[in-house]
Amino acid sequence: MEYFTFEFSLEVANKVGGIYQVIKSKAPVSVDELGYSNYVLFGAKKNDRALRTEVEQCELQNPIMQRTIEAMRERGVGVTTGKWLIESVPQVVLFDIPSVAGYLDGWRREFADKTKINGPFEDIEYNDTILYGFVCAWFIGEWLHQYKLANEDRIPLTICHFHEWLASVGMIMARIRKLNVATIFTTHATLLGRYLCADPAFDFYTNLHTVDVDYEAGRRQIYHRYCIERAAASLSHVFTAVSQITADEAEHLLKRKPDVITPNGLNVKRWSAPHEFQSQHQKSKEKIEQFMQGHFYGHLDFDLDNTIYMFTAGRYEYRNKGIDLFIEALARLNKKLMDEQSDVTVAAFMIFNGKTNSFNVESLEGQSQSKALIESTRKLQERIGQRIYKSVTQGHIPEASEIIGDEDMYEIKSKVYGAEGRPLPPITTHNLVNDAKDPVLSKLRECKLHNNWWDRVKVIFHPEFLKPTNPLLPMDYMEFARGCHLGVFPSYYEPWGYTPAECTVMGIPSVTTNLSGYGCWMEEHIENAWQYGTYVIDRRYPAFEKAAEDLADNMLGFCKQTRRQRIIQRNRTERLSDFLDWKNLGRYYTEARKLALARVLPENIQEEIELLHRAKMGAFKRTPSLANLSIAASPFNSRPASRLASQDDDEDGEKNNNEPIEDIYDDDGTLMFSKDMNEVEEKTKDLRVY
Repeated sequence: MEYFTFEFSLEVANKVGGIYQVIKSKAPVSVDELGYSNYVLFGAKKNDRALRTEVEQCELQNPIMQRTIEAMRERGVGVTTGKWLIESVPQVVLFDIPSVAGYLDGWRREFADKTKINGPFEDIEYNDTILYGFVCAWFIGEWLHQYKLANEDRIPLTICHFHEWLASVGMIMARIRKLNVATIFTTHATLLGRYLCADPAFDFYTNLHTVDVDYEAGRRQIYHRYCIERAAASLSHVFTAVSQITADEAEHLLKRKPDVITPNGLNVKRWSAPHEFQSQHQKSKEKIEQFMQGHFYGHLDFDLDNTIYMFTAGRYEYRNKGIDLFIEALARLNKKLMDEQSDVTVAAFMIFNGKTNSFNVESLEGQSQSKALIESTRKLQERIGQRIYKSVTQGHIPEASEIIGDEDMYEIKSKVYGAEGRPLPPITTHNLVNDAKDPVLSKLRECKLHNNWWDRVKVIFHPEFLKPTNPLLPMDYMEFARGCHLGVFPSYYEPWGYTPAECTVMGIPSVTTNLSGYGCWMEEHIENAWQYGTYVIDRRYPAFEKAAEDLADNMLGFCKQTRRQRIIQRNRTERLSDFLDWKNLGRYYTEARKLALARVLPENIQEEIELLHRAKMGAFKRTPSLANLSIAASPFNSRPASRLASQDDDEDGEKNNNEPIEDIYDDDGTLMFSKDMNEVEEKTKDLRVY
């Protein structure tokens, strides 16, 4: 017996945020488990240029799926099919949203009639969500119809997996139209939670249990979007979240407890470099040192061999990503190092994609003069080498004055004196659009981190993502991260957190918090995670000042490590790679699919599916043991990482029945969604959805 799995997301072959990385890195294990022809990803076509670099256009392997696509094209829907140019080259279907724009008014009315959810016409994102969702439901209905025609009225076992609220309208309409498929909805971050955490006046985690969701969503003018997300969580057969902290958030904001926790993994084969990551660290560090020589040209009065490179990176969300805490902790670290008269210097990089006009003139000038100095010294080396060689071949041991002439000394002095009097090294490499109001620059000025000669902490704000063509720092993100000693990601709102996980598989110690899914995951599964290079800061209840002091102390402790201690810790960190591999963590998505089928299939068919899954589970690794690491084994917590809600007791001692926590009513008292799905007022639709 076989079944089909369709995954829907606007980030399929479209790099926007973290979901792109999740789906892209998970694709190889999904193809291995589900079979190439039975697993298809569905996204939206954005532009032709991105399409050419991401997708090789071709027909789908399954002829029934291809006939489904052709039937939709005949009705005017623009559809691109092909192979996503990543590992395992999974099949993708991309819908051209503008091609169905003529259906917008009708689909908006139908959605409002069936769900009582209606958004403003000027909300372009809401309109695109409606168009994408309805065309996905159209495909599902057409697929069921074409399959029945080709297989004597048999219905295919189909799982439709939707990621985030932007893709969830298709799932909502599939349930309302009673399409015979199993549905999964995954929230990677709740919409309302992201808005609330970005508000500095709102203490999110303290008020989570009592937040008035309708009021808060309405006050932020996202009520229609919030209703879509909540309806998707309520209507899906299986509701999943990427971490326990996101599951707690969803339970209170979306009013349903997730059935399964599906942590995000990585394609470790791409990130790891066994037996080479130490040498790659050294090579990348040399490139960073070249940047430092140019950026601090004329003020390089500290030893680069005794400099610790720290960095933070990600979306430019000042509070959610913990940038405010990072800068505050750097100021405290600076004072601690000066008080101890430490000879260690910390270079702290902040890599975020901000709004910029151009590169900073001082930064470009410093790099230019540094390159000119490199060229001058190279020529000087050649001249000195020729003089030494000529003297030695004549059997004469040269004196210092014979090796370096007056003209050479004049050239050296001109370079040294020319560097004097330069202004302080800039704290940013670019000119920002609104320099005076930029939160990072304002915080750096407030903390008096100006790159003065007496500062032990030097800061470099690079408001642009790294790329090899960058004239200042010609490195991609992976290469740059490998050259640093410590990644610092003290997020306030982070449903998972790929950046510290990526550091782990590259053998780079990192700092995260217990408000990130990754931090909670590591604390739950690894005792004394700091010994393996993962430092977890408590940000749930302590005040900002306490969290900043704790972070500063952690960074100070790291600065006091010897070079040999840092090498040992990088080795321990890299050995956790398999723990974060999708071949290990992909089993939780398998559990979600099994549960979805169990809720829609008879028991005799469920047994056949269970046997099929057991045969496929050989594609996954067992959870790696830590017993072979160079320090004492760290026992795994007995609490399972992925838990079915039906297996957990509620606080009142009763079993969770996996139903929506409460009915959903419109403002006028009309029932929108009920615990009992049979009570939803709806009309049976033909399986061909137009």
